[in-house]
Amino acid sequence: MVRPEGILETDVVGPTMIELLRSRRSVRKYTAQPVAADQIALLEEALLRAPSSRGRNPWQFVFVTDPALLTELSRTKPHGSSFLGGATLAIVVCGDESVCDVWVEDCSITAFIAHLAAHSLGLGSCWVQIRERPHKDQQSAEQFVQQLLRIPPQLRVAAIVGIGYPAEDKPGHGRDKLDGSKIHRDRY
Repeated sequence: MVRPEGILETDVVGPTMIELLRSRRSVRKYTAQPVAADQIALLEEALLRAPSSRGRNPWQFVFVTDPALLTELSRTKPHGSSFLGGATLAIVVCGDESVCDVWVEDCSITAFIAHLAAHSLGLGSCWVQIRERPHKDQQSAEQFVQQLLRIPPQLRVAAIVGIGYPAEDKPGHGRDKLDGSKIHRDRY
């Protein structure tokens, strides 16, 4: 079997998708233990395997492990990004709107794949919405991140996924918390 350069093969068989969905929660508190290089490689592979509209793959990813940059990223928005300062990895999800008109949807898919892949590896994660969010002083969160990480101007920043070893234990939501009224059959 031919694999792209740098893609690792693993013999580990993980939980089923429904098991991941049942047990995954947003984690905003992490230990100081860095995410291992082999786990980062698996996260990279997971993102590169993401589906995209018409196979256009309009996304680019910036993997941030530098503690100083993570601290700066924690100041991206007035609310909802501070936990990035405690993460040991952040994945900045960018999209090129000139490549595909549904880059937002494609990038959203990759962000959720990052969550599920992280959870399957025993890591915690949480999403930070960047697109259309303010930073401060007439600067958007997107402009702040672009400038901080030297992201080319043609790329849009959709989100950041903070990742690390969980320092909090949050059980998944029980079936009784699911809102069945959101499901319709055949017609609304």
